[in-house]
Amino acid sequence: MKWLKMRRTRCVLQLHITSKLKTLKPPLKYPQNSLSSFCPNGSYFALLISVQQQQQQHPPSPKSSSRESQSNSQMDIRPVIDEFDDDATALDLEHPIPFDHYNHALAQTLSTLGDPNLEPYEGMEFDSEQAARIFYNSYARRIGFSTRVSVYQRSRRDGSIICRQIVCSREGFRRDASQNRSKRQRTITRVGCKAQITVKKQTSGKWAVSKLVKEHTHELVPPDKVHCLRSHRHVSGPARSLIDTLQAAGMGPSGVMSVLIKESGGINNVGFTKVDCQNYMSSSRQRKLGSGGQVVFDYLKRMQNDDPAFFCAVQGDFGNSTGNIFWADAPSRMNYNHFGDTVTFDTTYRTNRYRVPFAPFTGWNHHGQPVLFGCALLLNESESSFVWLFQTWLAAMSGRHPISITTDQDRIIRAAVAQVFPGTRHRFCKWNVFREAQEKLSDVYHLHPSFEADFQRCINLTETVDEFESCWESLLLKYSLGENEWLQSMYNTRQHWVPVYLQDTFFGETYITQGIDIANSYFDGYINASTNAQVLIKQYEKAVASRYEKEVKADYDTLNTAPALKTPSPMEKQAANLYTRKIFMKFQEELVETLAYPATAIDDTGLEVMYRVAKFGEDHKAHFVKFSIFRKKASCSCQMFEFSGIICKHVLSVFRVTNVLTLPSHYILKRWTRNAKSGVAVDGCAVEMQSNSQVSYAARYDNLCHEAIKFVGEGTESIHTFLVAKDALHEASKKVASAKEHDSEVTKNIPLSTGQLLHSGFEDEEKKIQELSVELEDASRRCEGYRAKLVDVLKDMEEQKLKMSVKVQNVRLILKG
Repeated sequence: MKWLKMRRTRCVLQLHITSKLKTLKPPLKYPQNSLSSFCPNGSYFALLISVQQQQQQHPPSPKSSSRESQSNSQMDIRPVIDEFDDDATALDLEHPIPFDHYNHALAQTLSTLGDPNLEPYEGMEFDSEQAARIFYNSYARRIGFSTRVSVYQRSRRDGSIICRQIVCSREGFRRDASQNRSKRQRTITRVGCKAQITVKKQTSGKWAVSKLVKEHTHELVPPDKVHCLRSHRHVSGPARSLIDTLQAAGMGPSGVMSVLIKESGGINNVGFTKVDCQNYMSSSRQRKLGSGGQVVFDYLKRMQNDDPAFFCAVQGDFGNSTGNIFWADAPSRMNYNHFGDTVTFDTTYRTNRYRVPFAPFTGWNHHGQPVLFGCALLLNESESSFVWLFQTWLAAMSGRHPISITTDQDRIIRAAVAQVFPGTRHRFCKWNVFREAQEKLSDVYHLHPSFEADFQRCINLTETVDEFESCWESLLLKYSLGENEWLQSMYNTRQHWVPVYLQDTFFGETYITQGIDIANSYFDGYINASTNAQVLIKQYEKAVASRYEKEVKADYDTLNTAPALKTPSPMEKQAANLYTRKIFMKFQEELVETLAYPATAIDDTGLEVMYRVAKFGEDHKAHFVKFSIFRKKASCSCQMFEFSGIICKHVLSVFRVTNVLTLPSHYILKRWTRNAKSGVAVDGCAVEMQSNSQVSYAARYDNLCHEAIKFVGEGTESIHTFLVAKDALHEASKKVASAKEHDSEVTKNIPLSTGQLLHSGFEDEEKKIQELSVELEDASRRCEGYRAKLVDVLKDMEEQKLKMSVKVQNVRLILKG
């Protein structure tokens, strides 16, 4: 039914537009069947407006008539907005009122009428139809409702508007088709209100009220909330100038609104809401991108030609900067393949008001360094745009969802993440939370200098949920903040940003209290609030090159230098040979601290032992480790391994007392090892690196880089190996040049998309996965059976032991007697 209604509406519009085209003089010339191409996505309003504008420029010849009233009685009634948008604004397509002129026109209209509190009445006259609309909207603001244009009538004699109906915005009812929307359901705003005013043009040229209905079928909005109604929200010229100035100074929407409220003497006098302010600032960024957009576009085209694995997508019309832009080069897609378990969507530009709305997807590599997974220019910040961006990024990353994602706590981003990443743990950027706290609680920060330290201590240093809850209550009580709405809202979402609620999920951070105090700043020092679009790409390429150089240096140091061991433990030596330098240093720190953390068994069930681990002199801060003897698995209440992937001191203490001398394999995450990017590599299109397959540029590039690092390390050990390495490189360069000439024609014919290879590869992999899954399930069932039998045997042993103990006691008693 929805499809039929849309098609019927489209046909009516096509007929209406065609009739409009025929009446134009001189006639407009459009190619036959060009309506759909001229107005993509069913945007017939654009063509209708264009037609009407040209009709105003070339009006039809007036028809002679003896009586003007007779011509006026033959009217063409057409709906303006009602048929297209349930929540349409008070907008007139033919004669829009510029926001800059609205206040002036209002003052002029009220001056003409004499009494600013005058109520409308039938027969009331106005100098123009615009004056009538402005007056009725002013009256609506005083009373407490919003207005919109409903229908108008045109004269068949000259096509001019001779009648206008203005109604309450809650007039009519929602169309049934809107209930079948697949997207987010909108709230119902229309309740069939009959309030309206109709004005007709008189022979004298004035406009008079011909019909008036004052009664409303709904409650009116009180004066302190009337500024939220749509027809009364206008970002005026002076307000836009002030917003532009504050935005250029690096202030965000919240700060801008605070200044506007203060300058206007209250939020009721601002004239618009924070959402309107955000929308204006977003459109301002679109205008400021300007010619720099062509620089970005040229970069995308160049990279597509140079890198077969380069991925880019543009939402909407790039030339008009109406949508988002996303790109990911080959190294970024390879990085995600190795380190895509946790992702940060960095929207620092939203808080620091960057001139360029630049948002990268980043993560952590095996050295704990920021690593890039792709970038976006966010020229549109609607929920649908963020959904498009996340879906596009996911497609570029082979559809593999991350374990966790960190973003701004913005409501729109949160909704988009929930829609695209339903199984991914979502965390709010804690750095942004603390920054927003300084804005929302500025008076508290000013009056109580100790509040900041107490607030951060409550968030960062509490180790259990009970401890956090107690600390939070004490904080609210100490500073009398129990009724603070912002703190209440943040408490309601505490599972998304307070560390104690997130410890059971991997976020790849080496310190559990680090949180996101410092944002994952991949582009620090290269892109800032003063960077414009013209230099964005140059700075982007510099940052990428610098990060890659740092990773190469860290790889070299890890492979060619040995860390100093601090204990004779075989586990430390094992870890030194497995982990990268930075990760080993963290592991070594945890291992050394076990000397101050004794482990005491407090419960033994035979299969599992519960240990209490606490630092000397700090028994009140004990952690509890449950250790499985047969599986050599331990779970600690601090959950450091689950959060960071590095085993904690508490578990290591238990390993020490249970003589576990080496790290079990399930405690070694490959992503933290020096061989994190070695072995079977998978490129962005999920094609394995095999000698007989068409591998991606990213996979080849990554593999050769790591082989080169090893080669350089071995070739610089002595003068002899150095000379041999140079000769080998010289010979290898000749062979590579020869191979390039021989294979140039072949490589040109290799398609970018290897769909058949992917399809067959996926089928083979799926079969293998299914077979392994079946085997794994069988093995699991057998293990469960063995485990159950083992438990029964242990229980029997315990019972026999108890019986023997009773018999021994009886024998002793008999002997004593």
